[in-house]
Amino acid sequence: MPSLKDLRNRISSVKATQKITKAMQMVAAAKLRRAQTAAEAARPYAERMGHVLSGLAGNVAASGQGPALLTGNGKDDTHLLVVCTAERGLCGGFNSSIVRLAREHANSLLAHGKRVKILCIGKKGYDQLRRNYDSHIIEVIELRSVKTLGFVNADPIGKKIIALFESGKFDVCTLFFSRFKSVIQQIPTAMKLIPAELGGEAEASNSVSYEYEPDEEAILSTLLPRNISVQIFRALLENAASEQGARMSAMDSATRNAGEMIKKQTMKYNRSRQAMITKELIEIISGAEAL
Repeated sequence: MPSLKDLRNRISSVKATQKITKAMQMVAAAKLRRAQTAAEAARPYAERMGHVLSGLAGNVAASGQGPALLTGNGKDDTHLLVVCTAERGLCGGFNSSIVRLAREHANSLLAHGKRVKILCIGKKGYDQLRRNYDSHIIEVIELRSVKTLGFVNADPIGKKIIALFESGKFDVCTLFFSRFKSVIQQIPTAMKLIPAELGGEAEASNSVSYEYEPDEEAILSTLLPRNISVQIFRALLENAASEQGARMSAMDSATRNAGEMIKKQTMKYNRSRQAMITKELIEIISGAEAL
């Protein structure tokens, strides 16, 4: 049975941990507001670009031609998985859920005889994936030193992916990230970047026809590379908001668990102290009666 000193030290240690988790929860709440605003502000632009590209792609598809970033290179042998995770932990199952989705996709591809290459954006994803896929990881991009995410951080990653595609390093590219829905819900998402997966409705309707100058292929050759950088930028912003939401929820749970542990240890301490006092009183009374 632990002594009273051990119990006091344990209670003090848990109280110190509770202060840390409470402070981390407050910091995450403050960062969440900014990250959520940035993620929500990026959605309309990315969605509108998807609408525009859908309209252009529809016209190009009718002609049976199009840029390789839109239609692919005609192969499906080598897949590049771009896994976006956080640089830090203590955010619940945020990183694990993204890695789990990427791992399931990679296992499915390998089971069908495909080759898999992995590009990790974020240290935590790399730490988990290297256990089973170390030979498949081609590069790790860390954003630990970046204080405020901007398009300038996503554009080099997009250009790197396009350069790898043009050099024939892969045939299909899929982006993995977590879409922010609420503080308690973040949705792991897989988005195909190459060939472009345009889920938005076409900008042009059946009753309206548009003439483009220059032609559709020339516009697509400019917009498609930018769209890849835009989607990566959106994924980074969604991840930033999801990370802070998950950390806020995790630290709130940790703070409440610490409070419950403090109550239990305090009750145990009081009972042990009362038992020791009772024992001493019994010894004193027994000694007095013996005299």
